[in-house]
Amino acid sequence: MANKKYVVAVVGATGAVGQQMLKLLEARQFPIEELRPLSSARSAGKTIQFQGKEVTIQEATPDAFTGVDIALFSAGGSVSKRLAKEAVERGAVVIDNTNAFRMSEGVPLVVPEVNKEAIATHQGIISNPNCSTIQMVLALKPLYHRYGIERVIVSTYQAVSGAGWRAQDELKRQTEAVLQGKEVPKEVLPVGSLDRHYQMAFNVIPQVDVADQDGYTLEEMKMVRETKKIFNDDQLGITATCVRVPVMRGHSESIYVELKEEYRLDEVKTLLAQQEGIVVQDAIEEQLYPMPLQAADHSEVFIGRIRPDLHHPRGLNLWVVSDNLLKGAATNSIQIAEALIESE
Repeated sequence: MANKKYVVAVVGATGAVGQQMLKLLEARQFPIEELRPLSSARSAGKTIQFQGKEVTIQEATPDAFTGVDIALFSAGGSVSKRLAKEAVERGAVVIDNTNAFRMSEGVPLVVPEVNKEAIATHQGIISNPNCSTIQMVLALKPLYHRYGIERVIVSTYQAVSGAGWRAQDELKRQTEAVLQGKEVPKEVLPVGSLDRHYQMAFNVIPQVDVADQDGYTLEEMKMVRETKKIFNDDQLGITATCVRVPVMRGHSESIYVELKEEYRLDEVKTLLAQQEGIVVQDAIEEQLYPMPLQAADHSEVFIGRIRPDLHHPRGLNLWVVSDNLLKGAATNSIQIAEALIESE
Protein backbone atom coordinates (compact mmCIF):
# COMPACT_ATOMS: atom_id res chain seq x y z
CA MET A 1 0.00 0.00 0.00
CA ALA A 2 3.02 2.25 0.42
CA ASN A 3 2.97 3.34 -3.22
CA LYS A 4 -0.79 3.53 -3.62
CA LYS A 5 -2.20 6.81 -4.87
CA TYR A 6 -5.68 8.15 -4.32
CA VAL A 7 -8.41 10.07 -6.09
CA VAL A 8 -9.14 12.94 -3.72
CA ALA A 9 -12.09 15.32 -3.94
CA VAL A 10 -12.15 18.67 -2.13
CA VAL A 11 -15.71 19.94 -1.72
CA GLY A 12 -15.74 23.69 -1.21
CA ALA A 13 -12.45 24.08 -3.05
CA THR A 14 -12.88 27.84 -3.49
CA GLY A 15 -13.63 28.57 0.18
CA ALA A 16 -11.20 29.67 2.88
CA VAL A 17 -10.71 26.19 4.34
CA GLY A 18 -10.89 24.45 0.96
CA GLN A 19 -8.03 26.57 -0.34
CA GLN A 20 -5.95 25.68 2.71
CA MET A 21 -6.71 22.00 2.13
CA LEU A 22 -5.41 22.25 -1.43
CA LYS A 23 -2.21 23.94 -0.25
CA LEU A 24 -1.64 21.28 2.41
CA LEU A 25 -2.31 18.35 0.11
CA GLU A 26 0.47 19.70 -2.09
CA ALA A 27 2.85 20.78 0.68
CA ARG A 28 2.51 17.50 2.62
CA GLN A 29 2.89 15.48 -0.60
CA PHE A 30 -0.29 13.51 -0.10
CA PRO A 31 -0.24 10.54 -2.54
CA ILE A 32 -2.71 11.82 -5.13
CA GLU A 33 -3.48 10.13 -8.41
CA GLU A 34 -6.19 12.65 -9.29
CA LEU A 35 -7.36 15.82 -7.56
CA ARG A 36 -11.02 16.65 -8.05
CA PRO A 37 -11.86 20.17 -6.81
CA LEU A 38 -15.63 20.50 -6.39
CA SER A 39 -17.70 23.60 -5.75
CA SER A 40 -21.04 25.21 -6.57
CA ALA A 41 -22.26 25.58 -10.13
CA ARG A 42 -21.20 29.23 -9.91
CA SER A 43 -17.52 28.28 -9.68
CA ALA A 44 -17.60 25.24 -11.97
CA GLY A 45 -15.37 25.65 -15.01
CA LYS A 46 -12.84 27.89 -13.28
CA THR A 47 -9.36 26.52 -12.74
CA ILE A 48 -6.94 26.24 -9.84
CA GLN A 49 -3.21 25.56 -9.75
CA PHE A 50 -2.16 22.24 -8.18
CA GLN A 51 1.27 20.64 -8.44
CA GLY A 52 2.15 23.01 -11.25
CA LYS A 53 -0.88 22.16 -13.36
CA GLU A 54 -4.23 23.78 -14.01
CA VAL A 55 -7.11 21.73 -12.65
CA THR A 56 -10.70 22.51 -13.58
CA ILE A 57 -13.25 22.93 -10.80
CA GLN A 58 -16.30 20.70 -11.23
CA GLU A 59 -19.80 21.16 -9.85
CA ALA A 60 -20.40 19.17 -6.67
CA THR A 61 -23.04 16.65 -7.72
CA PRO A 62 -23.56 13.03 -6.61
CA ASP A 63 -21.97 11.66 -9.77
CA ALA A 64 -18.87 13.84 -9.27
CA PHE A 65 -17.82 11.35 -6.56
CA THR A 66 -17.69 8.35 -8.88
CA GLY A 67 -14.21 6.84 -8.51
CA VAL A 68 -13.25 9.08 -5.55
CA ASP A 69 -11.34 7.41 -2.69
CA ILE A 70 -11.30 10.28 -0.17
CA ALA A 71 -13.64 13.27 -0.14
CA LEU A 72 -12.73 16.28 1.99
CA PHE A 73 -15.85 18.34 2.69
CA SER A 74 -15.78 21.99 3.77
CA ALA A 75 -18.67 23.69 2.01
CA GLY A 76 -21.17 24.09 4.84
CA GLY A 77 -23.44 21.69 6.70
CA SER A 78 -26.25 21.76 4.16
CA VAL A 79 -23.90 20.62 1.37
CA SER A 80 -22.50 17.84 3.57
CA LYS A 81 -25.98 16.63 4.47
CA ARG A 82 -26.95 16.58 0.81
CA LEU A 83 -23.83 15.00 -0.68
CA ALA A 84 -21.71 13.16 1.92
CA LYS A 85 -23.78 9.97 1.90
CA GLU A 86 -23.92 10.13 -1.90
CA ALA A 87 -20.11 10.13 -1.89
CA VAL A 88 -19.99 7.18 0.52
CA GLU A 89 -22.44 5.20 -1.66
CA ARG A 90 -20.00 5.68 -4.56
CA GLY A 91 -17.11 4.26 -2.53
CA ALA A 92 -15.50 7.35 -0.99
CA VAL A 93 -14.51 7.87 2.62
CA VAL A 94 -15.77 11.31 3.62
CA ILE A 95 -13.81 13.55 6.00
CA ASP A 96 -16.31 16.25 6.90
CA ASN A 97 -15.35 19.64 8.30
CA THR A 98 -18.90 20.75 9.15
CA ASN A 99 -21.29 20.21 12.04
CA ALA A 100 -23.50 17.90 9.96
CA PHE A 101 -22.44 14.54 11.44
CA ARG A 102 -20.20 15.31 14.43
CA MET A 103 -22.59 14.01 17.05
CA SER A 104 -24.05 11.22 14.90
CA GLU A 105 -23.70 7.69 16.22
CA GLY A 106 -21.23 5.67 14.19
CA VAL A 107 -19.35 8.76 13.00
CA PRO A 108 -15.98 9.14 14.75
CA LEU A 109 -15.01 12.68 15.77
CA VAL A 110 -11.24 12.79 15.46
CA VAL A 111 -8.21 14.84 16.41
CA PRO A 112 -5.41 12.46 15.38
CA GLU A 113 -3.03 13.40 18.24
CA VAL A 114 -5.85 12.76 20.73
CA ASN A 115 -7.98 9.83 19.50
CA LYS A 116 -6.58 8.51 16.22
CA GLU A 117 -7.79 5.02 17.10
CA ALA A 118 -11.39 6.16 16.59
CA ILE A 119 -10.79 6.35 12.81
CA ALA A 120 -11.02 2.56 12.62
CA THR A 121 -14.69 2.68 13.68
CA HIS A 122 -15.85 4.76 10.71
CA GLN A 123 -18.73 3.64 8.51
CA GLY A 124 -17.85 5.90 5.60
CA ILE A 125 -17.86 9.31 7.32
CA ILE A 126 -15.28 10.78 9.71
CA SER A 127 -15.97 14.16 11.29
CA ASN A 128 -13.51 16.95 11.91
CA PRO A 129 -14.36 18.72 15.19
CA ASN A 130 -15.11 22.40 15.57
CA CYS A 131 -12.00 24.60 15.33
CA SER A 132 -12.30 25.81 18.93
CA THR A 133 -12.73 22.26 20.18
CA ILE A 134 -9.67 20.96 18.33
CA GLN A 135 -7.15 23.29 19.93
CA MET A 136 -8.70 22.85 23.38
CA VAL A 137 -8.76 19.03 23.40
CA LEU A 138 -5.17 18.92 22.17
CA ALA A 139 -4.18 21.09 25.15
CA LEU A 140 -6.26 18.98 27.53
CA LYS A 141 -5.15 15.54 26.33
CA PRO A 142 -1.89 15.10 28.31
CA LEU A 143 -3.53 16.55 31.42
CA TYR A 144 -6.59 14.32 31.07
CA HIS A 145 -4.51 11.15 30.79
CA ARG A 146 -2.06 12.05 33.58
CA TYR A 147 -4.31 13.61 36.22
CA GLY A 148 -7.90 13.27 35.06
CA ILE A 149 -10.11 16.34 34.60
CA GLU A 150 -13.17 17.27 36.63
CA ARG A 151 -14.21 20.45 34.90
CA VAL A 152 -13.19 22.98 32.27
CA ILE A 153 -14.18 26.65 31.96
CA VAL A 154 -13.20 28.12 28.60
CA SER A 155 -13.58 31.59 27.11
CA THR A 156 -12.71 31.98 23.45
CA TYR A 157 -11.46 34.95 21.43
CA GLN A 158 -12.32 33.88 17.89
CA ALA A 159 -11.05 35.37 14.64
CA VAL A 160 -13.47 36.52 11.94
CA SER A 161 -12.03 34.03 9.44
CA GLY A 162 -14.05 31.42 11.31
CA ALA A 163 -17.12 33.04 9.74
CA GLY A 164 -15.68 32.89 6.20
CA TRP A 165 -14.36 35.22 3.52
CA ARG A 166 -17.28 37.66 3.77
CA ALA A 167 -16.58 38.29 7.46
CA GLN A 168 -12.90 38.94 6.79
CA ASP A 169 -13.72 41.34 3.97
CA GLU A 170 -16.28 43.14 6.11
CA LEU A 171 -13.81 43.64 8.97
CA LYS A 172 -11.40 45.30 6.52
CA ARG A 173 -14.14 47.52 5.10
CA GLN A 174 -15.46 48.40 8.57
CA THR A 175 -12.00 49.34 9.83
CA GLU A 176 -11.43 51.62 6.85
CA ALA A 177 -14.88 53.18 7.31
CA VAL A 178 -14.33 53.90 11.00
CA LEU A 179 -10.90 55.46 10.37
CA GLN A 180 -12.30 57.59 7.55
CA GLY A 181 -15.39 58.64 9.47
CA LYS A 182 -17.74 56.95 6.99
CA GLU A 183 -20.85 54.84 7.53
CA VAL A 184 -19.89 51.36 8.73
CA PRO A 185 -21.28 48.40 6.72
CA LYS A 186 -22.87 45.71 8.92
CA GLU A 187 -24.08 42.64 7.02
CA VAL A 188 -22.31 39.51 8.28
CA LEU A 189 -21.55 39.24 11.99
CA PRO A 190 -22.38 37.75 14.38
CA VAL A 191 -24.36 35.41 12.08
CA GLY A 192 -25.12 36.20 8.45
CA SER A 193 -28.52 34.51 8.45
CA LEU A 194 -29.84 36.49 11.43
CA ASP A 195 -31.77 39.75 11.09
CA ARG A 196 -29.48 41.90 13.22
CA HIS A 197 -25.79 42.55 12.51
CA TYR A 198 -23.17 44.45 14.49
CA GLN A 199 -19.94 46.30 13.86
CA MET A 200 -16.94 44.03 14.39
CA ALA A 201 -14.19 46.62 13.94
CA PHE A 202 -12.96 47.97 17.31
CA ASN A 203 -15.53 45.79 19.07
CA VAL A 204 -16.09 42.32 20.53
CA ILE A 205 -19.29 40.36 20.01
CA PRO A 206 -20.24 37.73 22.63
CA GLN A 207 -22.06 35.56 20.10
CA VAL A 208 -20.54 32.96 17.79
CA ASP A 209 -23.22 31.03 15.91
CA VAL A 210 -26.95 30.95 16.65
CA ALA A 211 -28.66 30.55 20.03
CA ASP A 212 -28.89 26.90 21.06
CA GLN A 213 -30.12 26.11 24.60
CA ASP A 214 -30.22 27.55 28.11
CA GLY A 215 -28.72 30.84 26.97
CA TYR A 216 -25.76 29.16 25.23
CA THR A 217 -24.91 29.47 21.54
CA LEU A 218 -24.45 26.53 19.19
CA GLU A 219 -20.68 27.19 19.12
CA GLU A 220 -20.51 26.95 22.91
CA MET A 221 -22.51 23.74 22.98
CA LYS A 222 -20.38 22.28 20.19
CA MET A 223 -17.35 22.66 22.49
CA VAL A 224 -19.22 20.95 25.32
CA ARG A 225 -20.68 18.05 23.34
CA GLU A 226 -17.69 17.43 21.09
CA THR A 227 -15.16 17.40 23.93
CA LYS A 228 -17.19 14.80 25.80
CA LYS A 229 -17.43 12.66 22.66
CA ILE A 230 -13.72 12.90 21.83
CA PHE A 231 -12.69 11.88 25.35
CA ASN A 232 -15.63 9.43 25.57
CA ASP A 233 -16.48 10.96 28.96
CA ASP A 234 -20.02 12.18 29.61
CA GLN A 235 -19.06 13.08 33.19
CA LEU A 236 -16.56 15.73 32.12
CA GLY A 237 -17.82 19.11 33.34
CA ILE A 238 -17.33 21.85 30.77
CA THR A 239 -18.78 25.30 30.13
CA ALA A 240 -17.86 27.72 27.34
CA THR A 241 -18.28 31.38 26.44
CA CYS A 242 -17.46 32.05 22.79
CA VAL A 243 -16.62 35.59 21.67
CA ARG A 244 -15.80 37.03 18.25
CA VAL A 245 -12.92 39.54 18.24
CA PRO A 246 -11.55 41.83 15.48
CA VAL A 247 -8.70 39.48 14.55
CA MET A 248 -8.35 38.15 11.02
CA ARG A 249 -6.92 34.71 11.70
CA GLY A 250 -6.18 32.61 14.75
CA HIS A 251 -8.43 31.67 17.68
CA SER A 252 -7.32 32.25 21.27
CA GLU A 253 -8.72 30.54 24.37
CA SER A 254 -8.44 31.17 28.09
CA ILE A 255 -8.89 27.76 29.70
CA TYR A 256 -9.34 27.03 33.40
CA VAL A 257 -9.00 23.33 34.27
CA GLU A 258 -9.72 21.57 37.55
CA LEU A 259 -7.76 18.33 37.61
CA LYS A 260 -8.69 15.25 39.63
CA GLU A 261 -5.23 15.08 41.21
CA GLU A 262 -2.85 17.74 42.48
CA TYR A 263 -0.01 18.55 40.12
CA ARG A 264 3.45 20.03 39.92
CA LEU A 265 3.68 22.97 37.54
CA ASP A 266 7.01 21.86 36.08
CA GLU A 267 5.54 18.45 35.27
CA VAL A 268 2.52 20.07 33.57
CA LYS A 269 4.80 22.16 31.37
CA THR A 270 6.88 19.10 30.47
CA LEU A 271 3.77 17.06 29.61
CA LEU A 272 2.46 19.83 27.35
CA ALA A 273 5.83 20.36 25.67
CA GLN A 274 6.12 16.63 24.94
CA GLN A 275 2.65 16.40 23.41
CA GLU A 276 2.71 16.02 19.62
CA GLY A 277 1.30 19.10 17.92
CA ILE A 278 1.88 21.51 20.82
CA VAL A 279 4.46 24.29 21.16
CA VAL A 280 4.89 25.79 24.64
CA GLN A 281 5.65 29.52 24.74
CA ASP A 282 5.54 30.35 28.42
CA ALA A 283 7.79 33.03 29.93
CA ILE A 284 5.76 36.05 31.02
CA GLU A 285 8.88 37.68 32.47
CA GLU A 286 10.32 37.70 28.95
CA GLN A 287 6.97 38.64 27.36
CA LEU A 288 6.86 35.25 25.67
CA TYR A 289 3.33 33.93 25.09
CA PRO A 290 1.23 32.84 22.11
CA MET A 291 -0.56 35.42 19.95
CA PRO A 292 -2.72 34.96 16.83
CA LEU A 293 -0.39 36.97 14.57
CA GLN A 294 2.49 34.61 15.30
CA ALA A 295 0.33 31.47 15.13
CA ALA A 296 -1.03 32.28 11.65
CA ASP A 297 0.17 29.90 8.93
CA HIS A 298 1.36 27.35 11.50
CA SER A 299 -0.34 24.00 12.12
CA GLU A 300 0.68 23.65 15.77
CA VAL A 301 -1.29 24.62 18.87
CA PHE A 302 0.60 27.16 21.00
CA ILE A 303 0.25 27.25 24.80
CA GLY A 304 1.43 29.82 27.33
CA ARG A 305 0.45 31.68 30.53
CA ILE A 306 0.58 28.30 32.29
CA ARG A 307 -0.06 29.06 35.95
CA PRO A 308 -1.78 27.64 39.03
CA ASP A 309 -5.09 28.90 40.30
CA LEU A 310 -4.62 31.11 43.35
CA HIS A 311 -7.31 29.39 45.41
CA HIS A 312 -7.80 25.83 44.19
CA PRO A 313 -4.95 23.29 44.66
CA ARG A 314 -5.99 21.39 41.51
CA GLY A 315 -6.84 24.45 39.40
CA LEU A 316 -4.73 25.36 36.37
CA ASN A 317 -4.89 28.23 33.86
CA LEU A 318 -3.80 28.01 30.22
CA TRP A 319 -3.73 30.39 27.23
CA VAL A 320 -4.12 28.46 23.97
CA VAL A 321 -3.77 29.87 20.44
CA SER A 322 -4.02 28.21 17.03
CA ASP A 323 -4.63 29.05 13.37
CA ASN A 324 -8.32 28.19 13.00
CA LEU A 325 -8.01 27.62 9.25
CA LEU A 326 -5.14 25.16 9.67
CA LYS A 327 -5.13 22.95 12.79
CA GLY A 328 -8.67 24.14 13.44
CA ALA A 329 -9.84 22.87 10.06
CA ALA A 330 -7.68 22.02 7.04
CA THR A 331 -4.60 20.51 8.76
CA ASN A 332 -6.69 18.31 11.03
CA SER A 333 -8.67 17.04 8.03
CA ILE A 334 -5.51 16.18 6.09
CA GLN A 335 -4.02 14.50 9.18
CA ILE A 336 -7.14 12.34 9.41
CA ALA A 337 -6.71 11.39 5.75
CA GLU A 338 -3.04 10.56 6.34
CA ALA A 339 -3.92 8.39 9.34
CA LEU A 340 -6.66 6.71 7.31
CA ILE A 341 -4.31 5.61 4.52
CA GLU A 342 -1.62 4.57 7.04
CA SER A 343 -4.10 2.14 8.60
CA GLU A 344 -4.86 0.35 5.31
